This record gives sequence, C-alpha cells and structure tokens, in this order.
Amino acid sequence: MTTMTGGEAAVAALRALGVDTVFGIVSVHNIPILDAVSQTPGMELVGCRHEQGAVHAADGFARATGRLGVCVTSTGPGAANAMGGLYEASYASSPVLMLTGQVESYQYGRDRSALHQADQQLDMLRTVTKRSDHVADHGDIAGVVLVAAAEALSGRPGPAAVQIPIDLQYGRGEVGELAVIPPRLEAPEAALVDAAANLLDNAARPLIIAGGGVVRAGAGRQLTSLAERLVAPVLTTVEGRGSISEDHRLCLGPNTDLTAMDPVIAGADVVLAVGTRFQQNNNIHKWLTIPGRLVHLDADAAMIGRIHPAEVGLVGDACLGLEALQAAVAGPARDGTWSEDCGRIRDEAVAAGRESLGPDLLAIMDAMDEILPEGAIVAKDATVSAYQWGNRLLPVRQARSAMRPVSMAIGPGVPLAVGAAVGSGQPTVVIQGDGGLMLSLGELATAVQLDLPLVVCVFNDRGYGILRFIQDLVVEGRRTGVDLATPRFAPLAGAMGMRSAEVSNPDGFARAFSEAIAAGGPWLLDIDLTAMAPMTILPQRRPERT
Repeated sequence: MTTMTGGEAAVAALRALGVDTVFGIVSVHNIPILDAVSQTPGMELVGCRHEQGAVHAADGFARATGRLGVCVTSTGPGAANAMGGLYEASYASSPVLMLTGQVESYQYGRDRSALHQADQQLDMLRTVTKRSDHVADHGDIAGVVLVAAAEALSGRPGPAAVQIPIDLQYGRGEVGELAVIPPRLEAPEAALVDAAANLLDNAARPLIIAGGGVVRAGAGRQLTSLAERLVAPVLTTVEGRGSISEDHRLCLGPNTDLTAMDPVIAGADVVLAVGTRFQQNNNIHKWLTIPGRLVHLDADAAMIGRIHPAEVGLVGDACLGLEALQAAVAGPARDGTWSEDCGRIRDEAVAAGRESLGPDLLAIMDAMDEILPEGAIVAKDATVSAYQWGNRLLPVRQARSAMRPVSMAIGPGVPLAVGAAVGSGQPTVVIQGDGGLMLSLGELATAVQLDLPLVVCVFNDRGYGILRFIQDLVVEGRRTGVDLATPRFAPLAGAMGMRSAEVSNPDGFARAFSEAIAAGGPWLLDIDLTAMAPMTILPQRRPERT
C-alpha cells in the first residue's frame, strides 16, 4: 500500500497502462491530476488550446499508434467543450479515455451553483461514450480508471470517461497494487469459422471488404495473406485504407461508395466483410444490395446483419478472426481472371477520378505523394479536396498513415494531426479547408509550442465548398451561409510563430511543400483554389441493380 493523492492515484493507473502522453487544458478542477503528470518521470502533458481539440488530439494519437489516447479536462464547461471530440471518437471507434474533474463531493448533486457545477455531466458524457463513471471514494480512483481504460480498448473500441471530484483529487489515502485489466478480444466460434471457410473455398468470385476494424486490430498482414491465398480482390472503406497496401495487385482501393464499383459487388458470389459496419457514406449502405453470400466478421455483434443479411456472422477481433480463417481455408486453385477483371474496373475508376481533379489539383496531389517520406501521416478534414482525392486517390501504403473525421465533422483535421505527430514522431500533413481551419486555429499554437513536424495545407476557396455544391443541387443554386470572410492564413500562422507560404499554382506548391517537409517543423501553406482549374464534383447515381 502506498499513500498518495487522488490525482497521483489516477496518474499511477495511467502509468500502469503504459500511458506516457496526456492531452488537456489545466483548470482549477484538474490541477492535482496534471501536477501528478508533471511529477511522473516519462509522462508528458500536451497543452492544447480547446478541450475539443484536446480530445481530437488524443484520438489522433490513438489512431496513429494503436494505443490508448488520454485527455484531461475541467468539469462543467471543459467537459461540455469536449463533447464534439468524444462524439468523433465514438463514431470512429477510437480508444480515448477522458479524465475530468467534478465539484467537491459535498456539493455534487445539490445544484448549489458551485464553480463549474454540472450535476448532470455524467448523463451528458454517457451519450457519446462506451462507459462513463463517477468516483465517490478516494480508494476507488485507480481501479475505476483501469476499468474505464479496459472498456475503451475492448471489443469495438471507443471513448470512456471518468469524473473525479476535486476534493478526492487533493485528498490523500492508501492505494494498493494496480492490476491492469487486459482488453477483451473475442475469437469467433470454430464451427462458424469452418462454415465461412467452406463458402470461401467454393467461391468462384470471392471479394473482401476491409474496414477500419482491420487497421485497429493490426490485422493488415493477416488480411493480405488471406486475400492472396483466396486470390480475392479487396475493397476497403476509407477507414480501412492501409489494411492492404494500395500498391498491391489485389487492392481495389477505398471505393465502396463509387457506383463504378457496383459491378464488382454485384459479380461477387461470396463477400467477406471484415471490421466494417457499412457506414452510410458508402454506396453499399445507401442503395446497393450484396447479391452474393455474405460472411461478416466484426467485433461488435450488434452490427452483423444490421445493414446487410449475413449468411455467416463471425463475432470477434479482426486479427483473431482472420488468423482463424487463414488456418481453415484450403486455398483452392483459382485463376486470376476474376481479380484481373476487378483490377481493370479499379483502374478505370482511378483514371476517372484523376481526370475529375483538373490539371492543377492533380499535379498538387502527385507532388504531395512524391515528396512525402515513407511513414508520413496524412490527416484530412471534411473538405472538398479530401472528399475528391485525399480520401480516395492519394495513395495509402501502410496502416495508421491516414485519418479523417469519420463523423464528417469539419474542424478536427489539425488537432487529429497534432495527436498523430506527437504519437508517431513522423512528418504529418493536414489536408484542410479554410472553413474548417477556423474551428481549430488555436491548435496551430500547440503545434508551434511543441515544434511538431506538421504541415497544414489549407485548400482555400473562401467558404464551405462542399456545402455550396450541395446547395446548388438541392435548393436550385440559392446559397446561404457558405461564403466566408477568411483571413490571410499565412500571415496569421506567422503571427503564431509558424513558417508559412501562399501558393497559387502547382509549381509553387511543390517548392513550398518540399521545403516544409524538409524543415521538419510546423508549416502552413495557404493554397488559393480560386486561382486554379476547378475540380469536377460528380454526384453518385443510384445503381442500376439494387
């Protein structure tokens, strides 16, 4: 037994979990926790500028490293500010643990207008977390933190939160030995694995659809090996990018939302979907049925059969499930005709996508791909450039090297990249729109303070470009709230101590981007989209076969 403050007990639990980085903002209701962080060798506080940014950064850290992301906020307004970040982490199935303060125990639940009092805070947090707990006794602090962390990491990952009253954080008491709870990783039932393997062995035209669960489970090697044994082409979701290298002959890219790929899905006689819940922003959720027999492997049993009926449902971790399938399939002799046909459809889709960019954006994308070093991470915000090419055409060759707001929120790009750069130490690039950047400008200062290898590429069209496009479609071109008065971002970044450049053509971009990557410190490139050839945005039609 060791005597320590409640803040020290919370941090001791984090240290037992292997946590070495905490994102957050100091407040009167979390000083003991952050003081303990500062006094713990091997732990670092990354001071962000907004609580939502702190949660996004912890999320980016988790996605880039595969480890638990941790943030610390204040009670009341601080926890409320964090809700957008927790919502995104929940949508993205990202393991984030938030520790937040609470008023003194004798004040809690009495609605006496204490500083930052929020008696219904726990109910609020529970709307966007897998688990949220209130600590009522000093002796429970470490154990509750460990349980919350295990829940965040288990099954389908997601955020968890713990609120700790400030008197318990300051109070001293005995803390016993800390027992870390291993995350629960389920393996699918053997009989169901055999049934799935039998379907795959007898398929003439197998197809694999790989989602973010494959990346989160670190199962890329197993996925690629199974695809090669089955000679099965692999479609990925955007979150599944990197589960198989996009240079691989069997990879069809992140094109589940393209109607151009409908013949691939319609032609498959057996589909193996791994680690995907068929999110709404892809065509096989919105309109298209899967006519082939579906094998669905997912950590979340509730998702199997929810969108598409599954003949065989495998509940389990993607890595364990793919290993079991690989051991069970016979690997029948199958020629490559089917995969070659699918590859030609992929090539046609890629060519059409590249053509839609116009010459200037195409040159910028290709320059970015050429200049980025191996291991670099690209974080995309919700912006036209991300939708058109960042999420689709800019190649991803390894897992955990690409991320975006899965909830389609605007603004998380920069703080996600801050967390990714902190966690990985790799050069990190943000594909950002000007409208979205205005929601997270403060985190540029975080990048400067930490001297992160971060390059923020602002594709600037003076407003919300994607919403202009949607308004043109749905309200006969009447535009409301989409044209913005935006600052000159390069001088603004310079005022924060960030090096910057203004770019108006592809050659200028290539020079500035190359210099920024070589410099190794924070840079911002303000890219004037209005000076370049426009992209062509083509709405997806309904498939002919439904």
